[in-house]
Amino acid sequence: MATSGATSAKAGMACRTMPRQIGGNLKRTGATLTIFLIQALCAFFFVSDILSSFFGFSQVIIGLVLGGLALRRAVIERNSAQARMQRASGAFMDLLTARLEEWGLTPAEKDVALFAIKGLSTAEIAVMRATSEGTVKAQTNAIYRKAGVTGRPQLLSLFIDDLMQDDNGGLRLPAPPQPVTNQSAA
Repeated sequence: MATSGATSAKAGMACRTMPRQIGGNLKRTGATLTIFLIQALCAFFFVSDILSSFFGFSQVIIGLVLGGLALRRAVIERNSAQARMQRASGAFMDLLTARLEEWGLTPAEKDVALFAIKGLSTAEIAVMRATSEGTVKAQTNAIYRKAGVTGRPQLLSLFIDDLMQDDNGGLRLPAPPQPVTNQSAA
């Protein structure tokens, strides 16, 4: 079982590299936003020159202020969404770790469970763990038995259900959509 520790290290390494990937995406997003802002500034001067000759300068200032407010709101919403995503990612890993411990899985079964939840096939898991497909199938069956499910979809639904529960144990559902009212002129 010397490969189990190495595989645990691989699974742990995959989880630890996620923040680095997020950081790289943030740098690219920042660079893209900077380029967008420079282009928007150039477009503003070009369009404001044309508009000021037709309408005067006051409409351009109003447009600039409204555009700045819209951009500020979009940046705030994006930052809020990224923060929520990071919290959800951390909550899922905490929940996953707690459940795997609760079920009393062996280190090898924990590795197989992580790979299965990530969506790898039995053959891919066997290659990653340097074991046979039969061994992986036996380990997945042990995982399903200990978790009280019959297959991978039910295993995933356990985690999704846990993430959707509110503090009182009830199911957290999105707010229902507001009805659309038609106001037609009579």
